[in-house]
Amino acid sequence: MTRRILAPAVLGAASVLALAGCAGGAPSSSVSGAAEDGKIAVVASTDVYGSIAEAIGGDYVDVTSIITSSSQDPHEYEATAQDQLTLKNAGLVIENGAGYDSFMESLIEASGTTASVITAVEFNHDYPGAASHDDAHGDEATAEPSASADEHAEGDGHDHAEGDGHDHIEGFNEHVWYDPHTVEDLVNEIAEHLGELAPDHAADFTANAEAFTGEIAGLEDSLDQIKAKDAGAKVFVTEPVPVYLIDAAGLDNATPNEFSESVEEGQDVPPATLLESLQLLDSGQVRVMIVNPQTGGAETTQVVDEAKSKNIPVIEFTETLPEGQTYISWMQSNITALSDALAA
Repeated sequence: MTRRILAPAVLGAASVLALAGCAGGAPSSSVSGAAEDGKIAVVASTDVYGSIAEAIGGDYVDVTSIITSSSQDPHEYEATAQDQLTLKNAGLVIENGAGYDSFMESLIEASGTTASVITAVEFNHDYPGAASHDDAHGDEATAEPSASADEHAEGDGHDHAEGDGHDHIEGFNEHVWYDPHTVEDLVNEIAEHLGELAPDHAADFTANAEAFTGEIAGLEDSLDQIKAKDAGAKVFVTEPVPVYLIDAAGLDNATPNEFSESVEEGQDVPPATLLESLQLLDSGQVRVMIVNPQTGGAETTQVVDEAKSKNIPVIEFTETLPEGQTYISWMQSNITALSDALAA
């Protein structure tokens, strides 16, 4: 992962907040991006990444998530002046990338923040130009990203080079927080950046990251149990959100590509694709249907109704954290729901 440092820009009429001095229990040296209580100010595009940052940063971070509700669509979110000011004073910014939360790019450039920016998709092995990670994570990454996030096109200093993790890429599933391997690498990157911002607490961040990756290993164990019992079972997903997780469980995504892609893009499902989907559900091959309740339309309702009429279990996987959940507890509940549905 490369670090991107942006040149400051004029922030409209918003005033620049003075950085807080250090206090007891906070980093012992002045830190750029410190909150008023002396903690490291972290801004995440969604509460998914906010939850992960809180787990790694512990008592030494103050995390603000821009998207915190299932009623907010990251694809369509319109940032506010308050969001801009929040980002300006951040020490670390975490975004998804690949066009999922494109509002973050506008905020980063408009705010003139000097924060380090971590882009999650760059840790996914399917992402074009991403660093290479083997399944065991035992070898050092040797591949270099196709375009460094530090490189900008000529102009005002804020144009990003093509392929740097921010534009939507046709055929790439940007919902990388459902991929345990991606999250494991992301967690270690967050710990490294926080350690650079607060060296006195680097050991704490590393320990928290190790504990978190241990919990990810627990998720992978649960997925392996599904794989051992139900490998190859066909699953229908109305939208690509859970595909990384069902792949990790050894299941077969039987959904016609054009169906899930149309739903994700907010477009009508072609009639021929809808008919193909209904016939698939009627065939008795599909074991489970997974729905993203934050997207959908008439065609989604139609296939859900068809699945229920055929006694195919229908479960929901969301894009944001349910209230009261952490990232780990949320993923474990999704895996448990999947296992239970396959056993039904």
